Amino acid sequence: MRFDIDVLTQRLLAATGWLRTNPDAQTLPLGYFGASTGAAAALQAAAEKDNQISVVVSRGGRPDLAGEMALQKVTAPTLLIVGSADNGVIELNQRAFEKLQCEKKLTFIPGATHLFEEPGALEQAAQHAVNWFLKYLTMRR
Repeated sequence: MRFDIDVLTQRLLAATGWLRTNPDAQTLPLGYFGASTGAAAALQAAAEKDNQISVVVSRGGRPDLAGEMALQKVTAPTLLIVGSADNGVIELNQRAFEKLQCEKKLTFIPGATHLFEEPGALEQAAQHAVNWFLKYLTMRR
């Protein structure tokens, strides 16, 4: 099922809906983090009209699989993190980045490949994600 973006999106929307039924979480800003095909699901879910997501981060993702229509509907600030040695995926992220109409940033982790297995690469990607979440989740409170 990891390549069925529609199923992944519906699962994410269901989890978000369930979380919103918790009184303690109803007023909290929410963010999505997706890796690989999970990035496409996160972007599709964030594009839903009534889904108020504050921030999206994609790490080594395939945002292109969200589709042009969904990418253009995303309003949450979106960070795309890609390894600088992840040939093929770089170009797919660049094309998806161009379609996004929201506040956005495309960040490259030097020397990293698709799984960010190189020493320190995953930590660098995580730090970029943390900074993006902190910036936009605290802004929307």
